Order: sequence, then C-alpha cells, then structure tokens
Amino acid sequence: MPAKILHFVRRFDPSSPLLGRIGDLEVRLARNAGEVKAAQQLRYRVFYEEMSAQPTKLQKMTRRDRDGFDRYCDHLLVVDHSRGGPITRRIVGTYRLMRGERALLAGGFYTAQEFDIAPMLARHPGKRFLELGRSCVLKDYRGKRTVELLWQGIWAYVLANDIDVLFGCASLSGTDPQTLAAPLAFLQANAAAPEEWRVRAHAHRGTFADAQGAEIDARRALAVLPPLLKGYLRLGGYVGEGAVVDHQFGTTDVLVVLPRKNINPRYVGHYGADASRFAA
Repeated sequence: MPAKILHFVRRFDPSSPLLGRIGDLEVRLARNAGEVKAAQQLRYRVFYEEMSAQPTKLQKMTRRDRDGFDRYCDHLLVVDHSRGGPITRRIVGTYRLMRGERALLAGGFYTAQEFDIAPMLARHPGKRFLELGRSCVLKDYRGKRTVELLWQGIWAYVLANDIDVLFGCASLSGTDPQTLAAPLAFLQANAAAPEEWRVRAHAHRGTFADAQGAEIDARRALAVLPPLLKGYLRLGGYVGEGAVVDHQFGTTDVLVVLPRKNINPRYVGHYGADASRFAA
C-alpha cells in the first residue's frame, strides 16, 4: 500500500468536534491512536471478559479486541468526564464506523465475511454506504442516555458524510440455530428486505430459517430479540436472508440494512428507549 494512502487511513482529527452531550457524557470521534486503543480495550472487557467471546492468544496478551479493519474505520466514543483519570477510564461506549471509500482501501467491508453484500452494493452504485459494527457499552452505562448519545453521534456522522445507507451485523446471543429458530423465523416473516435491499448469508456459512408455515409466537420471538436489533427495526431497517453463527463471539448474526430515507430524524432519540440494555 502506498505510504500516502497508509497515512490517509491512519489520520485523525485532533480537533474532531463534539457530536452530542448529556450532562457529563459526550459523544465524538476518536482523536488519536491512543483513544482507539482505549476503545479496543473496552471492547475486550465487554466481549471477552463479560460475555462469551473466545480470545486468541494475542488478544489475551494485549487485552484488546482488534482486527485489520480498525485502522480504516472511524471510532465513535462516549466519554464520561465525571470519571476523571486517563482516557482509558473515561471511555464508556464505542461504535465502529466504516464508509465505502475506506472499505475500498481495506479490501472490503467486514460484513462481507459473513454475508454476500456485493449484489446489494452493485444495485446501488451511486449510494454512499456506512457499515456499523463492534457496538459496545460498559455495563454500568447501558441506559437510555448512553445509547441516545451513540445514535446522536451516528446521525450527525450520517449527515456530515452524506450517507445513504447504514448496514451491519446484529447479534443474537447463542450459537444454536434450532434454539433461535423462532426469532429468526419471525424476522424473516416480518422484516425481510425487499428485493432492492436483499442480502443473503454466504451459503457455506449461513443457516436459513423457513418462515412459511411456521408457528411463530410473535410476543415470545420479540422478547428474545436484542434491544439493538429491535431498535434498528423501529427505525425502518430490513433483515437479510439467513443467519451466520459466530463461534468466536458466541452469537448468531443477522444482517440489517437501514436506508437513510426510512429514518424519521425525530425517532433517533426515541430509539434509545428501546435499547436501554444495549451492549453488543
């Protein structure tokens, strides 16, 4: 990779503006490599120490959740200034954002490892896509305010970068598709993407629920869905076809596509109420 391009993808804006604030909490992009490292440490703490993700030897040694995509992404941070101390202590929430032009430099979107997104991208050559991923909030901060701030930050980012479509994986806890058959069938029956936005899990990785003729208890299925996924649907998101088991993270992933035109801006703040226990 040419040095000029490598420098570009690692560049930070040390004066990156605030994107939102509630009391002592503020949301903004990471301003330097140290803040990205702190976000990776937070991700490790939540995904690997609190939840069921299985770290590699390197991750155990560094105590950071990191991969090759991180350097190409912008990292949205929620910072609590009341905590004081170094930035590693004050970052309480993070979200990873990757625009289409950065994905070209990275060799593709992270999501493409699980879902065949190429046909969707090809159908919309003039659209600007934003991939959302690695969402993570410290346990004590999984309340409405933190999630509202994250979404205020995402919405400000969408407007600033003229994004047309948001997409990314949403995870259901567990790796047994049979156990998750009801919520997966519910999603296919009630939130399947129209042809324009259809995405299918890679055949060699996906598991495919049959919603036709299935006995679906909507109330019970909704109760199993994570608040983050329900929030996406409330905002107007669609769900792709099939799900992918991620054994490293102990989850089953579905692909969510959210065209900007579907979003009513006044619902962005309300979304936080639906996601008060949002974690990953």
